Amino acid sequence: MRERPRVLKLIVVLIAILVIGLATAAYRVHKNADALWQIISQKCVPGQRQGNPAPCQRVDMAQGYVILKDLVGPLQYLLMPIDKITGMESPRILDPQTPNFFAEAWQQRSLLAQRHGTAIADSALSLAINSKYGRTQNQLHIHISCLRRDIRQRLDTLTPALNTRWQAEKLGSHTYLVRTLSAEELAQQSSFIRLADEVPHARGEMGKYGMALARLPDGRLALMAIESHWLKLNRGSAEELQDHQCAILN
Repeated sequence: MRERPRVLKLIVVLIAILVIGLATAAYRVHKNADALWQIISQKCVPGQRQGNPAPCQRVDMAQGYVILKDLVGPLQYLLMPIDKITGMESPRILDPQTPNFFAEAWQQRSLLAQRHGTAIADSALSLAINSKYGRTQNQLHIHISCLRRDIRQRLDTLTPALNTRWQAEKLGSHTYLVRTLSAEELAQQSSFIRLADEVPHARGEMGKYGMALARLPDGRLALMAIESHWLKLNRGSAEELQDHQCAILN
């Protein structure tokens, strides 16, 4: 009889996983998963060659990326490669010759202040990229957006205990691996390569990870990685740390 509750619990979990999997698949079928790539390849890049990158705000052919204002939220932007790179699972992100997209995205955070019409403190901003299982678009895209207020408070509390070693910390409803780095370190090495090199088994499972970046009160940066885990109903969506409505600015 004692085994019955365990069996029922397992059945409930498996049903939940199935429902989430089917819902995700249905959403991807309904939503054009190549919409971003079509915008890049059919509009922004050809438009840049003609002198007008619209609908993108910027196309940097030398550094290999575009900047697009996302439809969700008043300030959110996306940084995306001009090449076809599906996402975290792509071998291209671990190629040292691939541009340092995370560092480039952090450099573009001033776009939010320009659109907002007034300065925005770095403490209110963040980057995020979702895992293969937590995204709806099959083109690598880094969300440049506001940080959730509660995550800001949590990071402030954690700051004294954070260092350059990855450590597990609860952020919101999920556990993340968190480590610090300087702005120079962000620029010197791809955060994707850093994750693959420093976290055991990550290199062979990059598609399972989402990543985020935010500034700490002492000036350091917090690099955060979340691994998807179906049994924990965790799709590896680091975007969950962001608030695209930017309530933190109110």
